[in-house]
Amino acid sequence: MNYQGKKVLVTGAGGFIGSHLTEELVRAGAEVTALVHYNSNSNVSNLAYLDSPLLASVQVVFGDIQDTFLMSRLSEGKDVVFHLAALIGIPYSYVAPSAYVAANITGTLNMLEAARSHKVGKLVVTSTSETYGTALYAPIDEKHPMQGQSPYSATKIGADKIAESYFLSFELPVCIFRPFNTFGPRQSTRAVIPTIISQVLSESKEIRLGSLDPVRDMLFVKDTARGFMLAGLSDKSSGEVISVGTGRGVTIGEIVDMIQQICGTNKAVIAQNERIRPEKSEVMKLICDYSKAKQLLGWEPAYSLEQGLNEAIEFMKVNKPSWDAVNYAI
Repeated sequence: MNYQGKKVLVTGAGGFIGSHLTEELVRAGAEVTALVHYNSNSNVSNLAYLDSPLLASVQVVFGDIQDTFLMSRLSEGKDVVFHLAALIGIPYSYVAPSAYVAANITGTLNMLEAARSHKVGKLVVTSTSETYGTALYAPIDEKHPMQGQSPYSATKIGADKIAESYFLSFELPVCIFRPFNTFGPRQSTRAVIPTIISQVLSESKEIRLGSLDPVRDMLFVKDTARGFMLAGLSDKSSGEVISVGTGRGVTIGEIVDMIQQICGTNKAVIAQNERIRPEKSEVMKLICDYSKAKQLLGWEPAYSLEQGLNEAIEFMKVNKPSWDAVNYAI
């Protein structure tokens, strides 16, 4: 993928996926502006893991996607905008749903209008497999109905539909890019795989989790980043919803077993009720049909779940979490 000389904006660049995407864009020759959520410490979050020469070539801007004027200024003159900034924690969306509406719906609207005003060459809006809800059929393709089973997923459905309307109403070259459950190095320990790994590597004699039954299609972050970049370059992606995943479903319990096998442990797994989602809100099965991504973008997953788990475990051995996942339910 040749991004040589392309002017690119990445919102949410300090996040897990955003930092990997930023890194790969720089390696591909892009001139990257990276929006990081404003904080009083000027902390660039996961961008700190980039090699110094790479990070030095990135223009880091601190701000908030709810700031209409800043989003407009940052979008001016850009060839491609990747919009990843969002509130993503599902449990917290039960506590603060209005914050999710503001960040995920209004924030996306700001990016759409900025891209339209400045005639951005391509806007890639980040969706989520959570918009599908519990599978009515599997594997799930882009025609599967949307189901807002949490305030988080409802706001992402709203954002996706506003993006769709900007393509249909204004012919904005926007792609709704929908990764299934992404994992890998740099991911917060509030996500399930880092939570499991951190507990497996800890001194604790047990692993505390929520439900072990949900089935997920786990996609390695480098495959996700590559999909974003292909969508950003392809004329075929405009006006399309494109899902990426592996087509392989595993239960959370099976993932625990795989991680324990890699690490050589055999800890007891304790289910904690406070970690379990409300019954009707839990999404039980997500498995991706990525045939559309293959057809339009030539994308296929390159990493197996086992390969990705090994990389995630090695990362966490070196980068110990700053908080103990055992003691947090969210």
